[in-house]
Amino acid sequence: MALTDVLKDKIMKLAAKQKLGAIVKYVDSPSEDIRLTTAIALGMIPSYDSGMALINLLRDISPVVRAAACESAATIHAKNCEEYVKKLAFSDTDPNVKQVAKRAFDQLKDRVA
Repeated sequence: MALTDVLKDKIMKLAAKQKLGAIVKYVDSPSEDIRLTTAIALGMIPSYDSGMALINLLRDISPVVRAAACESAATIHAKNCEEYVKKLAFSDTDPNVKQVAKRAFDQLKDRVA
């Protein structure tokens, strides 16, 4: 198994154990796969701090990571991500990110806090 696969597995196990602090350190990984896995993992921990960590991933250079971060923000109802998701929904250059972000934004704005 490649190092990246081992690390991705580790991140998902940390998410299952709700170990946010250990996951957050992968937000700035040089590996797109690791950042993608981190975005998914953050969507498994419904907390304000998870939302704050997702903000960095909503700004990621990779469209795949941005889309995953949108989905995770919606999953955990991260109201602190709402404006970032809205911006992606209406102005991202990648059509897939726009589509995912619009769906996520609808979930976030319809949620009664």
